Amino acid sequence: MSRTIYYLGTCSTCERILKQIPNLKSFTLREIKGDPITPKELDDMKKLAGSYEALFSRIALKYRALGLGKMTLTEKDFRKYILQEYTFLKRPVMVLDKEIFIGNAPKVTAAMVAAAGR
Repeated sequence: MSRTIYYLGTCSTCERILKQIPNLKSFTLREIKGDPITPKELDDMKKLAGSYEALFSRIALKYRALGLGKMTLTEKDFRKYILQEYTFLKRPVMVLDKEIFIGNAPKVTAAMVAAAGR
């Protein structure tokens, strides 16, 4: 998992970001809807990110639909929901050796591009 980008193929934001990544061919690209992340991959991401919550997307449509905003979620809950439903993984996620970049905020995207170009 040293050079992997997890993304959603139907997400235009992910596609836009992927076009900016230099040396994209040196990465393993994982389309998370067709090839879901495994529990081990998620656990490895959590070690780099510090928590499952950092990997969890609160803007996923199912977040409101399932009433999760009204609940107090634990790390165990975040892990369970990410593994159950791919839309709960904040994306894209780029793993580059011992670094992880999560989401599509402009600062994160700039850091992804800079790190991939090294």
